[in-house]
Parts: sequence; structure tokens; C-alpha cells
Amino acid sequence: MKPLLIGWPDRSRAGKAVQRTECYSTRYASKDGWRCSGNEGSAMNDVASGGADISRIILEASGETLGAALLVFGRDDTITFASASILQFFPVPAGMLVPGTRLRDFLGAVYDTGVRPGTLPESSRHRPNREDWIAEQMALHWRERYENVERAGRTRWLSLRQRRLSSGIGLLAVSDVSEQKKRDEQARTDLQRIALTEEILNAQPNPICVKDSNLRYIAVNKAFCVIHDLAPDAMLGRSASDLVETELAEHFERSDRHVLETGMSHSEAEHIVRADGSDLWVVTRKYRIGLPGRHFVVTCMTDVTDIAVWYDGSEKGGDTGLQIRDYSIFTPAQNFYDPFRSLDLQQLAHAGSKIDMLPARELRVLLATADRVMEERFVARLRGFGLDACAVRNGEELDAFAMTAGARGLEIDLLLLDIAFPEKHRVLASWRACTWVEVSSDMDATILLGEIFAVRARGARSPLLQPEWGIALDRDLAPVTHAPTVEVLVAEDNQVNQFVFAQILEGLGISHRIAADGREAVDLWHELQPALVLMDVSMPVMNGFEAAIAIRQAEKGTGRRTPIVAVTAQALDIDLERCRTSGMDDHIMKPVSPDMIEMLLRKHLPAAERHASGSGRSGSQ
Repeated sequence: MKPLLIGWPDRSRAGKAVQRTECYSTRYASKDGWRCSGNEGSAMNDVASGGADISRIILEASGETLGAALLVFGRDDTITFASASILQFFPVPAGMLVPGTRLRDFLGAVYDTGVRPGTLPESSRHRPNREDWIAEQMALHWRERYENVERAGRTRWLSLRQRRLSSGIGLLAVSDVSEQKKRDEQARTDLQRIALTEEILNAQPNPICVKDSNLRYIAVNKAFCVIHDLAPDAMLGRSASDLVETELAEHFERSDRHVLETGMSHSEAEHIVRADGSDLWVVTRKYRIGLPGRHFVVTCMTDVTDIAVWYDGSEKGGDTGLQIRDYSIFTPAQNFYDPFRSLDLQQLAHAGSKIDMLPARELRVLLATADRVMEERFVARLRGFGLDACAVRNGEELDAFAMTAGARGLEIDLLLLDIAFPEKHRVLASWRACTWVEVSSDMDATILLGEIFAVRARGARSPLLQPEWGIALDRDLAPVTHAPTVEVLVAEDNQVNQFVFAQILEGLGISHRIAADGREAVDLWHELQPALVLMDVSMPVMNGFEAAIAIRQAEKGTGRRTPIVAVTAQALDIDLERCRTSGMDDHIMKPVSPDMIEMLLRKHLPAAERHASGSGRSGSQ
């Protein structure tokens, strides 16, 4: 028997199947399934039914093998076969996959699910309506060949491969390529990131290279290639021994292995001779990056040729290294480091061996607030600072507390009055027990402590300060009409630092005055002629360097030279050189301690002068 060919009804002949050359019969698809038309009779119906099942099984198996769902449709645009897996991609009603269903109806059901090929991002303004989308898809299905990867839903991507055979049969294979799309996008992003990284590295003026765990170069920038006068391709995948002498390569790789094994960075100053014979002075730093089992060594060479010279310190017993050629090329910049900014002031309260805080512990502070949160926070912090603090919540409690304290002979040194206190105006009009300060719930505790010290320094009744103590915390204070000669003048703008200096000098029995900026320090130097100046280098109005220069200029021709000690936050070479050139004699670093001050007094203030000035003095000046 000759093979049967699958055909479709010709509508022009009232539904009769068209006989094809050398065919006994023609089978066609209808809504009731596969049917047979021709001269084979009823016997052929059984053959056709069996062949249809075989075709369906073959198509299902082919789709599963290819990892795709198949959709077969005829030239009359009706479905003749649909894989069950098509529902995994388009959740349409199962009845839409029955042979004989119009392709237009199937596409309409797909559109209604919202999970359809060609889904545009939510931000897109162009959204085709239902009929336009169906018409567009019908046109695609009549193309001879169509392949595309399209978005279906928010996060899904489908691969659509469509063929239209010469017989009119159409085949559509649908597969999910979301994961592949993500990998492609990730690969594209990685390539862009690599290209950007290479561009950034090549734009760096300093040589940079990266080695793997086998100490082979896997990345180099242009500046590093210039040293060797080689192209990147000639260096990648090679080791240092392939590029330089064995002894030098071993020196490089010894530090590389140490960084890889320990994870500790390596730093050293090096003199490099480029391939063209020119000198290069660098500070080389090596770091380990990556995950365990996959570590890399990154080498960064900072070019300091323009600002550094090589020196031999053998005459002084030092090692060879780099030194700054000319400090004047550096423009002075802001010093952002303040060692007391992050210092827990509670340490000051407990540092009895370093700073005498007993007077501060005797200070009695009363907080008047109806805010329980504010009460808990402020009282706890003030007690942590070493102060004797408690709180009252209304005017009645405040009056009773003051009466009880007076009856027992206990003085209240300071009243902290909440600006939101219900009876604030009455308290302000009648309170006479002590000095008061308005506070708010959002005030920082450190600022509050500074405010307490500032108020007490202005002459409030307290054992914390002696009556004649003259700390200059506010520039608006009335000028001192008569100031005796003092031993130490402190130039410091930070209020907490001022307090620390005052406590140390007070504990050592040294008379002192404090200036809040460089200009005030120069004025007080003219007025007081102190025996020693402690000069903070970073101050407003006039910094410490400028103030020291002004003092040295004023001393010319007088035959007198006041020792000036710089107080710095860091001991960088550039800072120490500026201290020397501005006429300072010594330096100390913050935070200061009594030991530091005692050392400076022994060094710069003769004992006879200290004893003479300190004898018979009831308190500091």
C-alpha cells in the first residue's frame, strides 16, 4: 500500500477532501477528530485512527525531546495538534487546545491571561489592544519563518520558532529561555563591568597589577606595562621570573606569598628603573582579595617621584627609604581629626589617676522636666560623667526639693530647665537657689556637658572652679582688667579640650589662662607674658602656626623667647616641619595627659620659676 498523506478540506468543494496524486485516500482534521475520505470505506477509518494516534505520540515525544511545546495548525488557521505542555506557557482553558479550535480564538485566550509574547514593560506607554495584538500575531503565523525571544509576563522570556510549510501546515515551537536570558544578561553585565574596570585601571597614572594564586599576572594596567615596555598580552599568564631577573623575581614573589598566606598587606618604598632607563620612585602596597581557595594579590605602586628623593640613613643608623624633598609644596588643609569628638566622657569621670575629677563629682545638678524619656537619658548620662544628678517633674516637686536641700545645707550648683517645662516662666521669675540653663530633649549629652562647664566657668557658685579662674570660653565675655602673670597659656578652641587642660594644670598647681583661638592667644601673650605656651595648631580666626609666627615676630629685639609647644592631633612629618618653621620648640599629641604636661614643665619651665610663681597662690589664674 502506498503511504497516506495528511490533507485538509478545501472549502471551495463543500468540505470534500482533495484527492492527491498516488494516494488511496486523504485524511483531514475536524472537530470530531481525524476522518478519512475516499474509496477505502470503513476499513480505512480504523487505519486512520491508528495513524492519528501514532502522529500525536510522535509529536509529543518530539516536543519533550526538544524541550519545547508544539502547536500545529492548518492553512485554515485551526489547531490540529497542541502539546499538553503548552499550558505551562499559556494558562488558557484546556478546551482551547482541542483540534479544530480557531487560531484566532486561541490567541484571544492567550491575550486574556496577560502572559503573552511581546509583553511590554510596565513603564511603556505603547500597549496594543486585544484586536491589534491578535492581528499582529496572525500575521506572524503566516510568515514562512519566524524566530524570536520575547518577554511573556514580568520575569519570563520565551523562545518562539515558527515555520509555515508549502502545504500550508504551520508549526510553532515554544520553549522557556528565562534562565538563559538571565545568564546572557549577567554575562553582558559582567563584560561591561570588566570593560569599565579595565578602562578605570588604564586611566590610573600609578602602576597596578593582579596575580592569581600561582603568582601569574591576570590583569595589568597601562602604567604597569610601561615599566616593562611590553604589551598586556605579552605579560598576562606569565610570572615575574619570565620578565625580570631570578633574584628580583624571588624578592617580589616572597612578599606575594606572604600576603596570600596571611592576608596581611605589605608595603615598602622601592626604586624602579624602567625599561627605557628612567627612574621611578614608588611606595608599593600589596593586598589579598577574593574568597578562600580563590585568592588574588593586588599590587598598587604609588608614584612619588615628583615629591620624594631617595636617601641613605646609614649615618644616623637608619634604613634607606624615602623622604619629602620640599614640604612647601603641600597646601595646608583642614584637620578633621578631633580625638575628643569620639571620646566617651565617662572615661574622664573614671580617670582619677590621670585627671583630678573630684571637683566635678561634687557638682550637684538638678533637672526639671516632665519628659520621662529625657529624664532617664540625661540623668543617666550626667551620672556617668561623674556628676551628682537627679530630676523633678513639676513646679511643686522643684519647690519641695529646693526647700529640703536648703534645710539640710546642701547647695544645688546648677538647674537644668527643660524648655517644655509646664511652669517654666514661673520658675524663671522666682528661682534664686542657683544658676539655671535651658535644655531641650534633642540636645546631645556631650554638648550638654560642655554647656554645664561653660556656665560654671562664668562664675557660678561651685567647688568645681575657683573664683579667680579665668577660662576664656566665650569671646563675648568682658575683658579682664587685671591679669597676673601666669605660667602657662593654653590656646585651644574645643571646650572639652579646654576643660581637660584646666583640670590637669589645676591638679599640678600651675597658674594658667586659656585662649579660644590664635588671635586671642597672641593678645593674651602680649598681656600676660606667660612662661610657656601650649598651642593647638588647628584653631579658627588664626591657626597655631600663624599665632606662633606672630609671637616670634613680636619677640624680635626684646631678648626674650617664650617656649611654644605645638598640640597636634597627628604627628605627620609635614605637621612637625611646619611647627619647626613657624618657630615652635616642641610638640605633644592629643589626647593629653598629666604625664605629658609634667614632662613639658620640667623641660621648658625651670623649677625655680615654677616654685616662685606658685608660692602663696590660693588658686590658678
